[in-house]
Amino acid sequence: MTTDGELALTAAQAGAAVVRAMYGTSLTRFDKGGDDFATAADVEAEKAILDVLRGARPYDGVVGEESGRTGPHGAERVWLVDPLCGTLNYAARSMLVAVNVALRAGSEVTAAASADPFAGEVFWTDGVDAYARRDGEDQRLTPSSGSRLVDVNLDPPFPNAPDFRAARLLADAGFAGRFRPRVVSTTLAVAWVAAGRRAAYVTDGHLRDSVHFAAGIALCRAAGCVVTGLHGQPPHTGAGGLVVAADRETHAALLEIIGRQASRER
Repeated sequence: MTTDGELALTAAQAGAAVVRAMYGTSLTRFDKGGDDFATAADVEAEKAILDVLRGARPYDGVVGEESGRTGPHGAERVWLVDPLCGTLNYAARSMLVAVNVALRAGSEVTAAASADPFAGEVFWTDGVDAYARRDGEDQRLTPSSGSRLVDVNLDPPFPNAPDFRAARLLADAGFAGRFRPRVVSTTLAVAWVAAGRRAAYVTDGHLRDSVHFAAGIALCRAAGCVVTGLHGQPPHTGAGGLVVAADRETHAALLEIIGRQASRER
């Protein structure tokens, strides 16, 4: 029987294949309100992922970004699916996107995968260790803060405003003096923290059962990153946002900078 970790990886690969195949084509858009939209690629990639999951785990629930909740009511095991994270990038023919699949069993995410359709990589975890698979070979993920690159998510919602606004980090002298900001606008950047390609990632938002963030958070935890909310609290506790860092020193520095924002607003 396929393990949950391998199934997450296979499902993410199925979605990534669709995203890759439809790239650059004329795509129908589906308005979701508030300047948000999905494309035909989002919808078709989610169908491919769900086909894999339902075929292997018919008694599990699924929450899809595009199709919502499906499967047995009250299922203890629920797959969280984001078929194309970075839709606006993709629609603008920018190759910075991710395909995210995660399994929540009870209160914990126990398996996850985040695929880069264009680099041919899948970052995945069995809930214990984290790996990058390329050309059928796995390499263990090793976080590193050496790059000093910190990805900041500038997209709404902003539930912690005015105490915290991610955009203000970019103008903070302490942040600019220590780190080099990046804005990728896809949760692929969260997986990059686990892989040592980013020193940290910061976002506002309510992340419990988030189809966007569940996979990346699971990857970072399995790789040994420091993962908390914006004020050092455990993640998934209300609208607490997210700070993921490669090491404790980087994490502490970011919390100090974020804390200064809140004190200035009071």
